Amino acid sequence: QVQPVESGGGSVQPGGSLRLSCAAAGRYFSLKEMGWYRQAPGHQRELVASIGRGGSTNYVDSVKGRFTISRDNAKNTVYLQMNSLKPEDTAVYHCNTLIKDYSWGQGTQVTVSS
Repeated sequence: QVQPVESGGGSVQPGGSLRLSCAAAGRYFSLKEMGWYRQAPGHQRELVASIGRGGSTNYVDSVKGRFTISRDNAKNTVYLQMNSLKPEDTAVYHCNTLIKDYSWGQGTQVTVSS
């Protein structure tokens, strides 16, 4: 089973930016609808952004206008550009397909704090 590898997290002040990357091995990446999920302590994992095979995107209301999801099928990689970060964005971020048929990777920690 494919296990994505997430990277790019870190600690930033409110208003800062980060760019997350997720690399997933496998022959059929370009056919997958991909999503970025996050899980904060004491909360359930939530889908925050998704991108379809053709590049169509969707976002949860709390990140609209601040986050941008993109993909590079030649590199089997999906990205999440996060701008104007807020403390409530603090979480472990994972990527997976929308039907969650990849294994869950370790994720990448994003901490937004002054």
